[in-house]
Amino acid sequence: MNIFFDVDYTILGLDNSLRPDTKETFQALLDEEHKIYIWSGMGERWEVVNKFELNQYVSGVYEKPTHHFHERLEELGVPFEPDFVIDDYPEVVAAFGGVWVPPYFFKRSVDQEMQRIYRIVCDFAATGTSEDKQYRKKGSIIPLF
Repeated sequence: MNIFFDVDYTILGLDNSLRPDTKETFQALLDEEHKIYIWSGMGERWEVVNKFELNQYVSGVYEKPTHHFHERLEELGVPFEPDFVIDDYPEVVAAFGGVWVPPYFFKRSVDQEMQRIYRIVCDFAATGTSEDKQYRKKGSIIPLF
């Protein structure tokens, strides 16, 4: 699958820290033969990919549409629709399907969202769905809570 991760408050905290277990989760997803893409509503965030040495995991970096999600993919240079997204922005998750994650603000050892994301992706890859409350199928209705 082509899996798109948001940057701000998804993998990158307000304190400019990388969410715990991001690299390990990326590697596990690659081992399962998924492709990882990074996108952000703030444009192409290569500086984050480079700073945290994520290049070996990432197949592409794009600007994320923040409205008219499907319609703007071509305009923003995204060559295909994501199969699965991970984002703290519920509207994006509802549009494409994937995992809504609680926003990540500060480095703390108790954050285990990346392990949860991995389990949900594995569930979805195997069955086309997940029972986890943070999973949302494509076209879900908001609110997500």
